[in-house]
Amino acid sequence: MTHVRLSVQPSRGLVDEKFSVLVQNAPPSFKLTVHALYKCRDGHSWEAFGLYTADASGNVNVSEDLSLGGTYSGVEPMGLLWSLRPVSGSKPGLRLRNSNTQTPMEVTISVYPCHQTVGFMDQVPLSSVVVERWFTAPGVSRIPITEGGLTATLFLPPGPGPFPAVLDLWGGAGGLVEYRAALLASHGFAALTLDYITAKITMETGKLVENEYFERAYTVLLQHPQVIGSRIAMLGLSLGSTVTLKMAIYSEVIKPRCVVCVSGSHVQPVGGSLKEIMAFFAENGKKKRLNEENQSILRDLLLPIPTDPSFKVDVGRLQCPLLLVVGEDDQNWPAYESAMDMKEMMEQAGNSHQLTVLSYPNTGHLIDTPYMPHIRVSNFVSPGTREKSMVLWGGETVAHSHAQEDAWKKTLLFLRENLFADQNPDDKKSVC
Repeated sequence: MTHVRLSVQPSRGLVDEKFSVLVQNAPPSFKLTVHALYKCRDGHSWEAFGLYTADASGNVNVSEDLSLGGTYSGVEPMGLLWSLRPVSGSKPGLRLRNSNTQTPMEVTISVYPCHQTVGFMDQVPLSSVVVERWFTAPGVSRIPITEGGLTATLFLPPGPGPFPAVLDLWGGAGGLVEYRAALLASHGFAALTLDYITAKITMETGKLVENEYFERAYTVLLQHPQVIGSRIAMLGLSLGSTVTLKMAIYSEVIKPRCVVCVSGSHVQPVGGSLKEIMAFFAENGKKKRLNEENQSILRDLLLPIPTDPSFKVDVGRLQCPLLLVVGEDDQNWPAYESAMDMKEMMEQAGNSHQLTVLSYPNTGHLIDTPYMPHIRVSNFVSPGTREKSMVLWGGETVAHSHAQEDAWKKTLLFLRENLFADQNPDDKKSVC
């Protein structure tokens, strides 16, 4: 057979950048499989593949040509990434989360003869290319933050600044998750990601952090010489949204320019701090359901949406723009019902002009950065009880993956419109 050529452009780029995969010099109408392999730092391997037929010239363009099967079908330019799944024989419940933003995800793209679905590791491909996918653009600085007892990392874009900023809060799984903040810095925002579940101070004292912990993190951004203090946003996912809404509305210190909540809810005891929030969730633990595969469905913990105002954040008081990103098949949190209730509350309060809702059908809870694989089910350790379970997050892979791409693009646009517009670098005070 003639030597099959494979090219991927760009072979090095940010994780939210599209690439093009081109196979050339195959025999006309040749059946082939384009395969992606990612070996995670935790030792697990993930793969995706599409089945293609070369045209009369012996070419396949993954961006334009139809995959006839595999882990994705149809014309899906980035299907080789978003349909990644643990290789056969892997333990169940894996979730892909990048733990090192200073090195790239290295994905090996290969071409194999014929339409294949198994046995890729046992044969030599016709051609292979290693692609680097980076969360951190060249020149982005990573700065660990421990002052004030914080467990946090600050990412700064290249250049002298000052920059608009984002305080980034992940969900109840805990840990210092850095990759979204690194990607935000790669797009021009100073971004501070904060561990508030398994923070060093919590590990030492056994106590959950108080509201002042989040205020100290916000103040780090507010007082940083490379941050425009009047242009700080808050971004929360899941439990991070719960905290974000509470602090944005009730804190005397935190006055964000705008707020983004992904897969979140306003349902929580208004008084108190994280301890009271976790106790409220635990009290409702009896509402947990198990499906026929023994996977936990937690969305009912906050349903029905309460009418008692002491159990939901008064979003009618919010005085800055709010973006809600919602998956309509979220099995973990009643994000859609919460968004509709928040919309009604804001309409009644007269501030609904501040609200934007992005609601995606067949989309689950874990709405991640673009082209990260859809995780429908995974192992989860409850932050309150440390109980391990297999949690159903929801979503259908194609719809969820397209939602991730669209939501990220619109989130960046929302942040740019609210943090960059009419910028005055000399104004260092918070305004909202």
